[in-house]
Amino acid sequence: MLVRVLLVAAVVVVALALGLWWRSRQGVVRVAAPDGAAPVASEPDDVWRERGVELARSATFVQFSTDHCSPCRATSRVLGELVARRDDVSHSEMDIDRNLDLVRRFSVLRAPTVLVLDRDGREVARMTGAVGRAQAEQALAVVGA
Repeated sequence: MLVRVLLVAAVVVVALALGLWWRSRQGVVRVAAPDGAAPVASEPDDVWRERGVELARSATFVQFSTDHCSPCRATSRVLGELVARRDDVSHSEMDIDRNLDLVRRFSVLRAPTVLVLDRDGREVARMTGAVGRAQAEQALAVVGA
């Protein structure tokens, strides 16, 4: 009996630790290259232009989403409000199911994932999970916008 109680307690502790770890990663801004030099892809702006993404003067948020994702809708709302106040920043959404090549190319593992691009279309930072206003503004600071 004691063994079962200890086993259940251990499972609860592990589940709690995993839940706290997962929650701590929600919306966190991660810089693409720690040394500040974003990896250079050949003609990165062409990749986005082909998909109808207009690169803004300072930064562009490219959000990978799905239709049935409530954090995706919340993130879209936050980024839309931020973009509405600035003329040097843009926001585009990509459906994960319709853009599997980009999902693989940019290692998108969950929805929502937001790539933060510089004016040349290079990934400077990314955020996964629900993104709040503070995280979005922090991402713009990484770009220098």
